[in-house]
Amino acid sequence: MSIALAEPEVALSTEEMLQTQGHIHSVETCGTVDGPGLRYVLFLHGCPLRCQYCHNPDAQGKPAGKVATAWEALADIVKYKNFIKRGGLTISGGEPLMQPDFIHAIFRGAKEAGLHTALDTSGFLGYKATDALLENVDLVLLDIKSYDPSTYKNVTGVELSPTLAFAERLDSLGIDVWIRFVLVPGLNDAEDNIDGLARFVSSLGNVAKVEILPFHKMGESKYKQLNMPYKLAETKEPTAEEVDRARSIFARHGVTAI
Repeated sequence: MSIALAEPEVALSTEEMLQTQGHIHSVETCGTVDGPGLRYVLFLHGCPLRCQYCHNPDAQGKPAGKVATAWEALADIVKYKNFIKRGGLTISGGEPLMQPDFIHAIFRGAKEAGLHTALDTSGFLGYKATDALLENVDLVLLDIKSYDPSTYKNVTGVELSPTLAFAERLDSLGIDVWIRFVLVPGLNDAEDNIDGLARFVSSLGNVAKVEILPFHKMGESKYKQLNMPYKLAETKEPTAEEVDRARSIFARHGVTAI
């Protein structure tokens, strides 16, 4: 059975969409930084990482928060189609791949509605992204927090290798990727670490953009509200010179980072 979701028509299995539920953290209807153009950004709850600079610590752990069906989530997304038609939909988190069935259903519906789709992920759970799911993803925003394995473990609490394997898989599938690297002074800014990441990125043929994101403390207040320790309270934001240094290291390997 299929019905029209909204104007323009989106033909989907109603039963499947109503049975597939997910946990939503928050929504941004006019996002400008999580993919090209103006975007509807759906932030999901739940994440296995414990990044020291996480700005959504309330989204860590097992999925919780507001429960919605894929049908309900998609119905809200398509209401904004006229505003985001030159942008699209980005599903972020938390870690969206903790809820692969939910995002698969939403991405499939979004593609049927003619929207560009982007997945914002750490790649740690990349094995949960089936080829069928990825067929409905136009762009992956891949956050690689570090290249040195011990530094990565210190930053995130998990292993690096699944993220690198997912990056290579996306390359083999020819899916466009934006690499994101948050530069944190004293944590992941060692020259060898950045050089290794730049060398790895240069080996991929599907990287459309590399973004160096300067560390900030915008999420610090959430740690206080949650009574969680904030390990980077004394860490300063990187200077323009430190960001330029990181860019120059990428440039050694022919990679332009912005």
